[in-house]
Order: sequence, then structure tokens, then C-alpha cells
Amino acid sequence: MLIALIDIYSLVMFASVVLSWIRPDPDNAIVRVIHQLTEPVLSRVRQILPAAGGFDFSPMVVLIGLQLLKSLLVRL
Repeated sequence: MLIALIDIYSLVMFASVVLSWIRPDPDNAIVRVIHQLTEPVLSRVRQILPAAGGFDFSPMVVLIGLQLLKSLLVRL
């Protein structure tokens, strides 16, 4: 169950990355939900990461963290 939630959240995070590239209408309900689900986690990671010259590596850090958590849970 928890592994499935990690997979779903990873997909939502990936959708957030894709949406940041195409800049859809921010009033769209799906866009708002994805933003509300991902931004709290991403903002915390951004506070920890140093500035990277305009590149936002926080989604990559979160996705790697999710995969590490998933592999740890699989081993248990």
C-alpha cells in the first residue's frame, strides 16, 4: 500500500515537472491540485539546496528520495 502511494506521488511529481515546462493555465483544477500536492515538499527541499544558477533541482532530489524510500521499504 505504501509503495503504491510512493509510486503515485512520483507520478504526480513528474507531472509537476512537465507542467513547469509547458506553463499551463494556473486556474485549471488539475494544475492547482498537482501544485498543492507537490509545492509543500518542493519548497522545503529548495530551502535546503544551494542556489544552482537558475536551475531547480528540487524535483530530482525528491524523486531520488522517493525511490530510495521505496527500495528501503521493499527490502523490509
